[in-house]
Amino acid sequence: MAEAGIGVDLVEIAQMERIMRVTPAFIPRMFTEEERAYCDAAARPAAHYACRFAAREAVLKSLGTGFGQNGVGRCDVSVSRDANGRPIAVLSGGALCVAQELGVLEVAISLSFTGELAVANAMAITADARPKPKEDKLTERQRIAQSFKEARSVLDELERVQESELLETTGESPITEERNAE
Repeated sequence: MAEAGIGVDLVEIAQMERIMRVTPAFIPRMFTEEERAYCDAAARPAAHYACRFAAREAVLKSLGTGFGQNGVGRCDVSVSRDANGRPIAVLSGGALCVAQELGVLEVAISLSFTGELAVANAMAITADARPKPKEDKLTERQRIAQSFKEARSVLDELERVQESELLETTGESPITEERNAE
């Protein structure tokens, strides 16, 4: 069983704007009602749609598959938000089957965008990748909190590396969106 898979994807926001303008049926075909309500309410809907599309690709990469492979359909991955407003990956259909076959317990995601690019990081986490509890007796809540902190630190490091790569390739300093805003 794999310990964890990592996926990253970038989407040009201008490309998403073009798709929205030229092929308006793409949005309701690709995104859930919840995603559309969230994105359409934002000041820059195309940036949020681009983040969510990048998230789909990053999640599938973390699972080692793609759309059309292993029975994965275009709506089998979506983005929701937890009680704190953080983005969470929602798997269904073929994507859920692939995750279950791999022993994936959760897929942690992080979304950001600059003026031009949307980026998503995803980490498929298995039981083997979860931190082992210390010898002292941790409560279940403490173990979950500790596991989340460790997964988040890996995602934060991925974002830091991507931001430095963006700076090197574009010469721009990326402005990342707050996780709670996404």
